[in-house]
Amino acid sequence: MTIKINKKITGYAVQKPDDKAAAPVAHAPVAEPSLEVVQMHERVERPEMLEGSTYKIRSPLFEHALYVTVNDIVLNEGTAHESRRPFEVFINSKNMEHFQWAVALTRIMSAVFRKGGDVTFMVEELKAVFDPRGGYFKSGGVYMPSIVAELGFIIEDHLKKIGLIETDLSDEQRAAIAKKRAEYEAREQAKKSEDHKPHLVAIPGAPEPEAPKASFPPSATMCSKCNTKAVVLMDGCQTCLNCGYSKCG
Repeated sequence: MTIKINKKITGYAVQKPDDKAAAPVAHAPVAEPSLEVVQMHERVERPEMLEGSTYKIRSPLFEHALYVTVNDIVLNEGTAHESRRPFEVFINSKNMEHFQWAVALTRIMSAVFRKGGDVTFMVEELKAVFDPRGGYFKSGGVYMPSIVAELGFIIEDHLKKIGLIETDLSDEQRAAIAKKRAEYEAREQAKKSEDHKPHLVAIPGAPEPEAPKASFPPSATMCSKCNTKAVVLMDGCQTCLNCGYSKCG
C-alpha cells in the first residue's frame, strides 16, 4: 500500500518484532449487561397484593347488582419498561342465578390475561354477545345488548385506563362535542323560556328541589356508533352528542 507523505521527514526508525508484541492491544468495548424486560406469561407468579378497580353493573334484568373487580400486575416496576397488565377478574353478586357462568367466564378471562400477548380482542368478543330476551338501557341512554356485553364495555374502559387501548376521542374532539352539546342545550332552553311557566312560591323550611341530572335530550335517537340515545338534529345534520359521530362527516 502506497502512503503519500505531505510533510518534511525529520527522522525515522525501524520497527522490530519485539516492539509489536509490546504495543498495547486495543480491546473492543465491553457491552454493558442489558436489562431483562419481563413480559406477561403464565409463569409470572402472583404477588401478595395487586392493585385493581371495581365496577358496578346495574341491570333491570335482575334484582341485585353485579360487582366486577379487575386486578392488575405491574411489570418491570421502577424502570423505563414499567407496564400495567390485567391479571385476574372477579364477579360478585347476591344473585345466585348467574353464579355458574360468572365463575366460568371470570376464570377463562383470567387465564387469557395471564397468558400474555394482545388481550384486547376479548373486548369485541364480549360486546358482540346479545341476549335473546332483549337488551336494556343504562342511565344516560346507553344501550346494552346483554349483561356480557356490558362486561365487555367495562373491560374496555379498564384497558383504556391502564393504557392498553388508546382512547377514541382526542381532547380537541371532546371539546368540540362539549361545544355542540352546549349550543343545543342553549337553543332548547331558549325555546322552553318562551312557554308559559307557573309561578313558584318558596315555602320557608321546605327542601329545595333537586337539580335534574345531566342527560341527553328525550327526543334524541340511537347512535349507530356508540349505542347511545344522543343523536339530535343540529344545523340540518344528525349529530351524536356523546361520541361526535355525524352523518354529514
